Formats: sequence, C-alpha cells, structure tokens
Amino acid sequence: MRDFLIFQLIASLGAMGEFGGHERRGTLGLPGRSAVIGTLGAALGRRRDQDFADLEALKIAVASFGRTAPLRDYHTVQTVPSAAVKKPQSRPQALRDAAAQDRLNTVLTSRDYRTDCVFGIAVSSGDLAALARALKAPVFSTFMGRKSCPLSAPFDPQIVAAETPAEALSHLRLPPWIGARQMIEIVAEEGTDLTAPARLEVRHDRALDRALWHYGPGRYGVAHPDIRAEAVTVPNEAAR
Repeated sequence: MRDFLIFQLIASLGAMGEFGGHERRGTLGLPGRSAVIGTLGAALGRRRDQDFADLEALKIAVASFGRTAPLRDYHTVQTVPSAAVKKPQSRPQALRDAAAQDRLNTVLTSRDYRTDCVFGIAVSSGDLAALARALKAPVFSTFMGRKSCPLSAPFDPQIVAAETPAEALSHLRLPPWIGARQMIEIVAEEGTDLTAPARLEVRHDRALDRALWHYGPGRYGVAHPDIRAEAVTVPNEAAR
C-alpha cells in the first residue's frame, strides 16, 4: 500500500490539446500529463517561467469516468498578405490598410472540444499534503484546458492508501449531479500497475520548454480496469 493524492476534474466542456495548429486545434480524449502538471502549478501559484522540476518528478495517472463526446466550434480569422501592407505599426493598422485595398484574406479555423468531462487524477510521490492544500485554495484560476472551459466542481483532493492508482481512484467522491460512474480507461506512464492489462500509446505531452510551448513524446500504458467511483450523497431535508 502507498499513498496517493486523488482529485477530480469536472467540466461541461474541455479541450486537452496535443498539437496546437493554426487552422485546427484538436483535443485528446482526456487530460495529458502536462495538463495535470499545469493545473497543479496553477494551484501552487507557479508561473510558466518558474521551476517545475518537483512537479515533473510526480507519478501521475489520469482516468476517464464516462465517454466524452466531440464538439467542434468554428472561427474565422482575418490575415494580411505580406505584400499588401509594408511594415505596419500594429495589427489593427495592417487590417485597416489591407481592407482599404480590398486585400484582406479570411481563413476558416476550428476548435475541438470534448463534452461531459469527468476525470479522476491520482498522484504519487512528492509532497502530497502540500499539493492537496493548494488544490483546496488555488492561487491562479484553473480550467479544463482552454479558458473557455471553466471547471464545474471543486477538485475535492484526498490522500488515500491503495495498491494501484486505479484502486485509489475508486475513492473519488463525485458530485451528486454527476452520480456514480464506471471508469472507462486509465492512462499512466509505461510500467505503471493499472490493475488490468494495458496497451502502449505514445502521446506528445512531456514539456520540453514551457515558455516556447515545446512538448516531446512519452510512452504510456492505457488500461480498462473494473473500477467504480461513487457520488456524494446529499441528505434529504424533506425526510427529516
């Protein structure tokens, strides 16, 4: 048995990007390792240019409790051909000058999201008590990926003893409006005991340079253990 810090990430919409392109920004099915580290860093009050070595050393497992559905949002972006405006002082000036020449281009872009996001996170090693305190009172605002995706429930951090991260996540206390959920899948670093046979996947979510948003590949195990998380029960005031 060992200690795990477990907490939940719940939102109506989430965007867990792997590759951030210009015309299309996709999303993974569940948060990657770098997203969890970023959330912990925000809770602790870490800025992007500060040291994340202690958080990078954490062992992290992410589980999905429910099958998210895809949602795509479309945007238009105006671009200015370099030949249309020479050395503008600002983007607004470039847009005005290009529009006066009827030289503006419009590009259709898309943003992918996942709906009904209910995820559980299990963290081991490191100062779990300090992380739990930070999640109870985050310094910076936290989101499910993009700032357009606010969380819809508190993190509800707990420190529990278990043999594996999957077993630890059975102790999650899901909100009553979510209800009890069966674990769909759990992802953790290659070699982690996930309580069930795992397949290997490569995901680009290992931060190489946070200032430049550069990420490298990591090898992860993906398993589907028979784990269920229960919901918090609310007393029936009318029955009292």
